[in-house]
Amino acid sequence: MTDSVLCIGIGNEFRRDDGVGVEVARVLKTMKLPHVRVIEQTGEGAALMDAWAGAEKVILVDAVLSGQEPGTIYRINAHEQQVPRDFFSYTTHAFSVAEAVEMARTLGQLPPTLIVYGVEGKAFSEGIGLSPIVEQAVQAVLEKIVGEIYAATPE
Repeated sequence: MTDSVLCIGIGNEFRRDDGVGVEVARVLKTMKLPHVRVIEQTGEGAALMDAWAGAEKVILVDAVLSGQEPGTIYRINAHEQQVPRDFFSYTTHAFSVAEAVEMARTLGQLPPTLIVYGVEGKAFSEGIGLSPIVEQAVQAVLEKIVGEIYAATPE
C-alpha cells in the first residue's frame, strides 16, 4: 500500500449514532489528505482484518455504547491496551471490532499502529442522522485524527 495511513469509518448510517464513523470517514474523504486512504466498513470483524492487511498505520472510528456521557470520545492504542468488548455491545455482528482487534493480536496480524476512536452514542434506533451531541463530537474526532495523520505522515 502506498498510503501512509488507512482510516476506516465504521457504522450503519441508518441506525442514527451508529453512523458516526461513516460520517467522520466521509468528511475525511473530502479533505483529500495526502498519503491517506479512507474507507467505510460495516464493522464486521473479518472484513476489517482484510481491509487493514498490509497497512502500516490504521485509524478506526466507530460508535460505542458504554454507558458514559453521549459524545464522549475515546482513543485506544491497540498495542497498549485491549479494546473493551462491551463498547460494541449494540452491534449485530457476531465478530465485532473489539474481537477483530483481539483476533488480529492473537494471530500476530495487528498493523504496526492501530488506533481506535470511539464516540459514545446516544440513539441507535432506526433512522438517519446523528443526535446533536454526537454530531458535535464529529469535528473533535476529525481534529484528533488529522493531528495523528500529520504527526505520522512524511513531509
